[in-house]
Amino acid sequence: MSLPHAILTALLEKPSSGLELTRRFDRSIGYFWSSTHQQIYRELGRLEQSGHIRALPSEVPARGQKKEYEVLPAGRAELTEWVAAREDPKPVRDALLLRMRAAAVVGTAGLRAELERHLALHRRQLEEYRSIEERHFPPERDAEEDRLRHLVLRGGIDMERFWIEWLTQALKELAELEARPAGA
Repeated sequence: MSLPHAILTALLEKPSSGLELTRRFDRSIGYFWSSTHQQIYRELGRLEQSGHIRALPSEVPARGQKKEYEVLPAGRAELTEWVAAREDPKPVRDALLLRMRAAAVVGTAGLRAELERHLALHRRQLEEYRSIEERHFPPERDAEEDRLRHLVLRGGIDMERFWIEWLTQALKELAELEARPAGA
């Protein structure tokens, strides 16, 4: 149910065409709520049908011209209601954690390479987040919406730091296990 809310949020920040919206998802919202371009376009149609958004009138109507969408009062009300709603945290569902558990039963062959790969991916993502933080959140940007957006980004930074620390520890533990004599 959150994709429509992510789209409403993005459109309230800035009315956009579907293409612009998919690009913004790729650069920002998609870091914490991913979606395919097809899902975004499908959801735009649903939001328009439900009266939550509308395509802005075009100065020159033309077939195949990209539509730019804006949020209607009903869409803002829906988003406001959703922000205030209660929702329990979702359980963690990560294949890497399950792989670690399975390795305890079947052995660790190939696990080191996968842990190292994940570590490299999380390090790259952390650098990307830090770069975004440097570009978009200088200390003088102190408006409420900037502070809340920065808080979301800092959550992503903290998550990447967690994974880097956890994976580093997992690799250390794995090295210790591999160094033990067989049967010890």
